[in-house]
Order: sequence, then C-alpha cells, then structure tokens
Amino acid sequence: MSKKPLKHILFGKPIHREHAHHERLSVPFGLAVFASDALSSVAYATEEVLLVLILAGSILAYNILPWIAVALAVLLVIIAFSYYQTINSYPESGGTYIVSSDNLGPGAGQVAAAAILIDYVLTVAVSVSSGVQAVVSLAPHIQPYATGIAVAAVGVLCIMNLRGAKESGVIFAIPTYGFVFLILCLVAVSIKDVIAGVPPTPPKLPPWDGNPHHEFGLFLIARAFAASCTALTGTEALADGVKAFKAPEQRNASRALMLMVGLLVLMFLGISVAAWHNGIVPAESSSTDYRTVVAQIAFMKFGNSPMTFAIMGMTAGILFLAANTAFADFPRLCSFVARDGYLPRQLMSVGDRMVYQNGILVLTAAAMFLIVIFKADTHSLIPLYALGVFIAFTLSQAGMFQFFRKRRWLIRTRGKLAAGDPDGSHAPKDRNRAIRKTYIQGSISGFGTLVTFFVGCILFYTKLEEKIWIVVIAMAILVTIFQLINRYYKRLASQLTVDDTDKIEDVTSTTLLLVPRLHKGVIQAIEYARASSPDCRALHVSINEKSAAKIKQDWVDFNIEMPLIILDSPYRSISEPIIDYVDQLLAMDSKRMVTVIVPEAVASHWWQGLLHNNAAIPLKLLLGRRRNVVITNIRYYLEP
Repeated sequence: MSKKPLKHILFGKPIHREHAHHERLSVPFGLAVFASDALSSVAYATEEVLLVLILAGSILAYNILPWIAVALAVLLVIIAFSYYQTINSYPESGGTYIVSSDNLGPGAGQVAAAAILIDYVLTVAVSVSSGVQAVVSLAPHIQPYATGIAVAAVGVLCIMNLRGAKESGVIFAIPTYGFVFLILCLVAVSIKDVIAGVPPTPPKLPPWDGNPHHEFGLFLIARAFAASCTALTGTEALADGVKAFKAPEQRNASRALMLMVGLLVLMFLGISVAAWHNGIVPAESSSTDYRTVVAQIAFMKFGNSPMTFAIMGMTAGILFLAANTAFADFPRLCSFVARDGYLPRQLMSVGDRMVYQNGILVLTAAAMFLIVIFKADTHSLIPLYALGVFIAFTLSQAGMFQFFRKRRWLIRTRGKLAAGDPDGSHAPKDRNRAIRKTYIQGSISGFGTLVTFFVGCILFYTKLEEKIWIVVIAMAILVTIFQLINRYYKRLASQLTVDDTDKIEDVTSTTLLLVPRLHKGVIQAIEYARASSPDCRALHVSINEKSAAKIKQDWVDFNIEMPLIILDSPYRSISEPIIDYVDQLLAMDSKRMVTVIVPEAVASHWWQGLLHNNAAIPLKLLLGRRRNVVITNIRYYLEP
C-alpha cells in the first residue's frame, strides 16, 4: 500500500473542479463558518462596555448598561438590513469592496478593502486571544503561556482552513451551536430571576480615580457605546461569501444573515441584562483570579458544576474558531482586490482544496505577528478593533444608497427594461411601484450611512487615547501599497500589450555550453546543444594551463564536432569571462538570442549536494539580468 504524502495527510486530497460544488455550504454550516466571529463577540462585548462604565465609580453609570445593549441591538438591525439589500442586489458576492468600488469609485473601494483586511487580521488576534483568556479563567496557572498558546491556535486554524470550506464548516459547527445553546441556557436562567422580580445585586464598584474623562457624562456613555460596537464585527462577512453557499446562494446567504442577527441580538441583550442584574464587575485580565464576565455569571448561576465548565469550554472553543470568519473571508476579499490589480495576483489562485491558500497564509502570518507584539492581551487589541468595520459599514451603505439612486434614474429614463418589464405589459403601474421601492431602499441605506458614520466618529474620538490612530495609519499605508501595485501592473500591461508595430521576425540564435571538464553529463548536454541550434559553441574557463590542455585533448580524442572556446581567467573567476563573452555576442547583434546551457548534477541524497561545486548558481543569477539570454539546465542524475 502506497504511503500518503504529508501534504495529503494534513490538508486532504486535491479536489477536482467538477466536484467544487460539493464544497458549498448549507445554511447551518455557512452560519458556523461566516457568523462565528459575530456570535462570539457576546463573550467579550459586554465586558468591554463594563470596563468603561465602572471607571465613573457610579451606580448611575453602571445602570446605563442595558440601554447601551438596546441601542446596539437597534444599530445591528439597521446594518443587517443594509447587508440584506446588498446580498440581494449583488448575488455574485458583493460585499463592501465591490459595492464601494462600483458605486463610489475605485478610491472608496480601496479604503473599504484596507479597512476590512486590517479588521480581519485584528479579528483573528482578538478572537484567539479572547479564547486564551477564557481558558485562563478555568486554569489561571497557564497565564504566562498565553502568547504561545494563541500562536499555536492560529497555526491549527490555518491548517484546518487549508483543508477546505466544507471540512472546516463541519468542524466549526459543533462549538458554534454548542456555544449558542449554552449561552441561551445561561440567559434563560438569568432572565428568569429578572422576570420573577428578584432585585438586582448591587455591584462593588471601584472609586472614581479623579480623571475628568472618567466622570459620568455624555463622553463616558459615548465611549461605552463605542466599546460595545465590537459586537458588530463580522456582520459583513456573509455579504462577501454568498458564492460559498449552496444554491440558491442568494436566498441561503440571506437566511444565514437573518438567523445570525436574531441570535446575536438575543444573546447580547441577555448577557448584558444578566451582568447588570447580578452586579458583575470585570477584573483585570492580568490578575491571577481573573474571570471573564460570562464566566462570572456562569459560576454565579451554576457554581462549580459541569454546566459551568461546559459553558467556559464552548466559549473558549467559539472564540478560537471565531477567527474562522476572517479565514473564510479575508482570502476571498484578497482575491477580489487582486483581480482588480491592487494586490499580487498570487492571491487570486485557488489551491487544490478549492481554497485561496495564499490568502490564508498571509492572514496567519499577520495575526501571529499581532499576537506576539501585543502578548495576546485582549484589552490591548480591542481598542484597535471595530473602527475598520464602521468605515466599511459607512462606505457599503453609502454605496448602496448610490446604487438605488442609479436604479431609480434608470427606471425613469429607460423605463420598461430597467423596471423589469421588457414587454411593457404592466407599465406604468409596475414602474411606479419599482420607483417607490427604490425610494424606500435608498432611504434605509441613507439613514444607515448617517448612523454608522456618526458612530464611527464617536468610536474614533473616544478611543484616540487608546492609540486607535494606528489603524488609520495602517489603512493609509495599505491603500498606498494598493496604488503602487496597481501602477506596476498597468505599466507591465502597457509594456506587454501587442500592437500593430510588433512583428515576428527571424533572429540569430547562438547556444553556449559550459564545459568544466568532459564527462558523461557533459556528453548528454553536447547532444542537446547540437540539436537546439546550428550555431553552438562550448565554453571552458581556464583557471590554469593544465586544465585548458586537458579539455583540448579530450575534445580531439573524442572527435567532438563543436567549436571549443577557451576563456582565460587570470583572476580565477568563473563568472566574469563567460559574462564578458555573452556581452560581446549581444553587442555584435542586439536581436541575437543567446542560450546558455549549464550541466547540473543531481545527487541522490541532500548531503551529497553539499559536496559539489555550485559555482553555476551566481552565474545564472548574473546572466538572468541580461536581455535576450536564456538559461537552460541539463540535469544528469547520480547513482547512490
């Protein structure tokens, strides 16, 4: 029985393109792949709000928590409806980048792409770091190893995603739905006390530290609301991943989006109310007795029972796997951007497992870098989080607003066809209905644009002290890179485009065979050289007179019918005489093609290669920089 290659063991067998549709996702599996990021934010979003509210040291500020949760739920519904319209208007996987590019111009598309790509890297870093913190809540003694555990977890996620979307969806469905079920159970038990009229537990708040920015007021409320916006990350992923769903893709993606929003609103509101009712106060993540807000609620309601450990285990699991939303969508978005010439074309390539493997590897490296730099500290990473998402939200909804304006104009000016009534049987009634529909859709998108822009401004202003400007600088750098890459590809296209002045002409061809000494490998190369060109010459670089005399004698003894040219090298350089000779040939005829044949030994074992002279390597690098020069390796294989 043949052994499987290591690549197939780790990543699975290659998938034929005819079977690609089998890798599509159903609604349940699609929800697990694309919504795990948004759903997992329940594990830390409430905690981030509380970390801001408790700064005031005021019970009045603490009691704002449920209202912030309600405000966020309303904002989430607005954004979700906008993306619902995007999915139905761009069934070929629209997403923010394509919507912005099509309706607002390439510049807006580049800004949107930069914002989302950076936010996806942060998604992986934040989600995995939060998962590590959930594990630390159960086993505080592993806190010193948090960074290493987080880096290893990202590596595991990389391998799982390289195996393909369907396999990762099956694997991720268990922790995703397990987390949803257990959180809903925790919410149900907690809300039961609220409904029963049990009075809220007073929180043990730290005193106000005297900082005017921490005093209860409008600024603190705005800052707390901005912190809650981390719960909105990941909602755009379904609009980017429409084509990953089984047919009918548009309907299945829309269903997954609505299901995700319903679950997210229910869980976030439930956990926020439960935390408020039980007087939960978050602890410092660096403390030895650190427990997350969800962990505190679970221990309060279920004690040290298996239910508590199941909740924490599933929370850790979905936080680790929430990064999968980024792994599913980051490579896909990179492929869209690369298709338009703003990223390297290698990111467009689909691997043998029907995934964008290069994009997955780029995301893995970037996320690992962030985790190491920030030492897997969630509270240091989260302030950088969410701004990119709100920039994307604003551009996406502004793009959809413009999209519906264009559609309304088309219906008015072009009439029947634009209204979906090519035969005119229902005009003008249906056209008027279509115009009213675009008014409603455009109004929703316009309102969403204003809301998300306003929230984004609040987010930026309230987090300036927390170095959120780093994200803006990173976006500017990435947009600059997009433009430089695009400029290069445009120059490349103009250089390579064939026009009327280009003609195929006959050119002179000369073949040069490098001969260090005569042996069986060189004889094979001589046969190839003679067959490839009528003008073929053998070159021998003479380090000393003895070697030159030996090769001349061998040439005579074996009656080789090929000119032998001896290049003297008094300074013992192998490369320089050959390069000078090639330059002389090119100077004599600028259209001459020169083929340099390099015999190359292939050893049976890697260590044997270290024993051979590798002087041809620098020579090939130098020759490769010259025009009209072709380098050919003739390999001869050595027996063990």
